[in-house]
Amino acid sequence: MDNIDIIDGESSCKAQKRDIASLNLSEMKSLMKELGFPTFRASQIYGWIHKDLVSSYDEMTNIPKKMREDLSEKYPLPGLTEVDRRDSTDGYTSKFVFKLADGYVIESVLMKYHHGNSVCISSQVGCRMGCRFCASTLLGLTRNLTASEMLAQIYDIQRKSGERVSNVVVMGTGEPLDNFDELVRFIELLTDENGLNISQRNITVSTCGIVPNIYKLADLKLAITLAISLHAPTDEERRKIMPVAYKYSIKEVMDAIDYYFEKTGRRISFEYSLIAGENDAPERAEALAKLLKGKNCHVNLIPVNPIKERDYRHTDREGVERFKRVLESRGITATVRREMGADIDAACGQLRKEYIDKQKGGAD
Repeated sequence: MDNIDIIDGESSCKAQKRDIASLNLSEMKSLMKELGFPTFRASQIYGWIHKDLVSSYDEMTNIPKKMREDLSEKYPLPGLTEVDRRDSTDGYTSKFVFKLADGYVIESVLMKYHHGNSVCISSQVGCRMGCRFCASTLLGLTRNLTASEMLAQIYDIQRKSGERVSNVVVMGTGEPLDNFDELVRFIELLTDENGLNISQRNITVSTCGIVPNIYKLADLKLAITLAISLHAPTDEERRKIMPVAYKYSIKEVMDAIDYYFEKTGRRISFEYSLIAGENDAPERAEALAKLLKGKNCHVNLIPVNPIKERDYRHTDREGVERFKRVLESRGITATVRREMGADIDAACGQLRKEYIDKQKGGAD
């Protein structure tokens, strides 16, 4: 399998020009002053965008019309247009395909639980990590999303559902730590008391293991949950399904997450997609338990979602439970991710790729 080119976890693709919705309140005040507007307008505009979740300047009714026109011309709000949507038959999951202002498409998922609504968002247009079981990476990476484009997914879904989003998972299309600066800004804005004010503890960020940026994230001492996409207990096995393993060894990843726990005190979550005949044998569970022994962690077992471009099959229920029992017998806390939205292609990248294929005339 080919290696992938990662330079300190930073993407070489450039995000689009920053817009006003990516500014924090202090920066917004500076912008108002620079433009010759009263600084109190900053709080008003910031509130309209991040608390009232408006999608256009026309909705900012206490802002003078001329000012709205000037801002709209110079600082357009991030445009999201829903181009496809699937709702699961049980009513608990909705998947959205959004078109961005430049025409690229991303996807997001709304999941309704008894404890509140969760939204899984994308952090990039496509992905360059190359994980072989994931549809998100099949078309490669186009560009990073800005902080405001990440926020816009949540804002649009909350407007449409009419219900508050209480939990956010950055686990959709893209590798969040490959878009580090915009991710951190996104978290700052999402948790701001002047906006949606979602607790850091209600945010989960997933990574396939961009080691340098795990250290950078640790030094910020955020209270978010870090989820490591592990999927195999040894480097040899991991390289078969995750090219990032050629760049960073499991030992390097484990050293980084030990540092993360030391800095934040936050329990680490490990994602493990179970692939029939590949990584689901009981001895693999034994090896995983040995690897994680003594760590303050939790393992989230995920029966892999089959995609037509790969011949992987998900582990059956009996195999999943057997794997879970082995981990628990060795003192490792494990749960099986609740399968939601299987009837609407809710796995990462599936619906987005289907939409793109249709636009290109590639679908039947």
